[in-house]
Amino acid sequence: MHIDLPDKRYYGIGEVAKAFDVNASLIRFWEKEFDVLKPKKNAKGNRKFTPEDIKNLKLIFHLVKERGFTLEGAKTHLKEEKKKTLTNFDIIDKLENIKSQLIRIKNQL
Repeated sequence: MHIDLPDKRYYGIGEVAKAFDVNASLIRFWEKEFDVLKPKKNAKGNRKFTPEDIKNLKLIFHLVKERGFTLEGAKTHLKEEKKKTLTNFDIIDKLENIKSQLIRIKNQL
């Protein structure tokens, strides 16, 4: 899944939800369930996600939505095999970026 977000320091929950094509409530729920997600909150309580949070959200989205893990299964998988999962996920992410660039180049021809 290729997420198309601009390069910024912080992203609002609406931007993140739109990029992942899910409801904001799902992202709030995942924030409560997974310890790796720690968005910053301002005085009003608005969540601001860092690029590191976006990377963790991509990994959680990949495990839960694309590979079909349960929430408990995804939690244990992240705790036990985080390093292996991250390397595989990074490879998949890079290949998907290359694929999207090649498709864009093909459409320009």
